[in-house]
Amino acid sequence: MDKSVIFAVAGSGKTSLVIDRLSLDQRALIVTYTENNYRHIRHRIIQKFGTIPPHITVMTYFSFLHGFCYRPLLQLELDTRGMNFRLPTNPRTPLSDMARFRDGSRRLYYNRLAKLLEMRKCIPAIRARIERFYDCVYVDEVQDFAGHDFNLLLDISKAKAGMTFVGDFYQHTYDTSRDGSVNKSLHDDITKYEKRFREAGIKVDKTTLGHSWRCSTTVCDFINAKLQITMGAQQERVSEIITIEEPGQAATLHADPNVVKLFLKEHDRYDCHSLNWGASKGMDHFGHVCVVLGADTWKRYQNGNLHEANPQTRNKLYVACSRANGDLYIVHDKLLKPFKKAR
Repeated sequence: MDKSVIFAVAGSGKTSLVIDRLSLDQRALIVTYTENNYRHIRHRIIQKFGTIPPHITVMTYFSFLHGFCYRPLLQLELDTRGMNFRLPTNPRTPLSDMARFRDGSRRLYYNRLAKLLEMRKCIPAIRARIERFYDCVYVDEVQDFAGHDFNLLLDISKAKAGMTFVGDFYQHTYDTSRDGSVNKSLHDDITKYEKRFREAGIKVDKTTLGHSWRCSTTVCDFINAKLQITMGAQQERVSEIITIEEPGQAATLHADPNVVKLFLKEHDRYDCHSLNWGASKGMDHFGHVCVVLGADTWKRYQNGNLHEANPQTRNKLYVACSRANGDLYIVHDKLLKPFKKAR
């Protein structure tokens, strides 16, 4: 059975690759992290087949974790009542105590459910369920799997079914969960990250989705140079990188409904066509994009050391810049302060 993780760049066609591999004669499970991507994948499947075929299942990760992995195996025995998506306040409770995994209302802590399945020796049964119902499993947004969830992913990859994990390491902006020091440094180093997959018997593919259909050569070169994140363009296409430094230019850009303005945070206070950097992940319908930098990132941009920003900021900035299908505008947020609404 083929087991592979495909490292992608932004706009390289991650969803298209998964959809293209689906067929009417193969039972497939697709697991993704965000609700946005869940809806997008369902839409693309319906575009291809006219409906969601009965042998193709799309699930968000926590629906898979609770509905497919936990409920058939432990629900009756443990008599729990759904999931608690708040962090537990009992870090010192021993693993042998169910209070570590379940709150006072009998809801399961979301960040420890994967560990509970391991502790109750459910992994072989989960693999067996995968083998019974599916020929192949696709996991999208794999870069966001963290904590115990990442360990579970590697454990179930040993099931006798095809396994394809797809993700962009540098688009890691959220975590499925965190629990203390478990996999705390997982995303600190891409080489060590790749090694975890290889050690689990999963082939690492860095070429299939290494070029972007969305971004121009100009934008790809900008990301390579400024963020030191390697990506290429599928087509030789030129656009512009435009640095805005005049208030009048900023005002014109703010008023332009055809250019989305992407902010690190609080985009809704600027009364324009806008989003936050992280929230724009997965969106593929923008033309020209304006990325708004705060004081620190603007200084780094001017000094040529933008790549040295903290990893989370750098990753979110990569997400924002790589939304551009056309030109990319860069502006200091101070030029847009006149449009910022008070709280």
